[in-house]
Amino acid sequence: MSYKLASEPAEACSLCNSTSIVFDSETSEAICSSCGMVVKDNIESMGPEWRSYSGEDMESKSRTGMPSSLAFHDMGLSTFISYSNVDANGVAISAEQRSKVQRMRRWNKISSNNRSYHRNLKNAFAILSTIKDKLSLSDTLIEKAAYNYRKALDKRIIKGRSIRALIVAAMYAACRDLSVPRTLEEISSAANTDPIFAGKCYRLLVQNLELQLPVIDSNKYLAKIANKAKVSEKTYRSALEMLSAIKNDPISHGKDPNALAVAVLYAACLREGENVSQAQIAVSGDISIVTLRKRFQDVRKIFSS
Repeated sequence: MSYKLASEPAEACSLCNSTSIVFDSETSEAICSSCGMVVKDNIESMGPEWRSYSGEDMESKSRTGMPSSLAFHDMGLSTFISYSNVDANGVAISAEQRSKVQRMRRWNKISSNNRSYHRNLKNAFAILSTIKDKLSLSDTLIEKAAYNYRKALDKRIIKGRSIRALIVAAMYAACRDLSVPRTLEEISSAANTDPIFAGKCYRLLVQNLELQLPVIDSNKYLAKIANKAKVSEKTYRSALEMLSAIKNDPISHGKDPNALAVAVLYAACLREGENVSQAQIAVSGDISIVTLRKRFQDVRKIFSS
């Protein structure tokens, strides 16, 4: 962080009455240097950011546009020709040059869409953007999913398969790799595709790209399910203790971590006497009641022995 004295001192700190106020340019906040309290926030500007005295200063400090990203079909590096008929200095383009510029715009637009590879990426990343908005996913996760899809496209795994299902598989692989508790059914629902076919694409993706994905910890699902089911903190902590004991038992090996977390939470509700139905817990965990009962039988075997 970079701090500097505020050019226009704010009022005294309401906590310690100090008048020593500094401005944080990264967060746009005026902070009391004595106690650390934020005196003012969302400050738009406190003077010019920098001054240029030569051409080198102007070039080194000029903006260069948005950063490149794998989630764009051209990685954000393609050329864009403005539709305004003025040059870089703001001078109007002559009538003789307008036809040439219009021809350049047309060929620039055609050249960015003339390959099926780029058209495929455009369609896929449009779906990826939809999934991101619906599930509120991070940019890091989107970048990883875009990388997985590009690798699959380079290996021609997409041939004869649905773009929508393969982008769901790439996203689920990214969630597994970064330990984000998202199920394949959640992502498939956000992308409006069949989870069964998306699961086949996921297995194909793991096999061809030789992905070494870690097993998702059931604890990551437990907090989300407990919040959706609105169980008490006492029941949640009891479920955590039960889940740590279940992980050491061979009966839990190979089971769906999400279904196992739902069954453990239901068992904890019964132990703590919390009135929660099987349907409520199953809906919170996005599984069927039949699956909940099967995993609950496994949980009972462990604690009854």
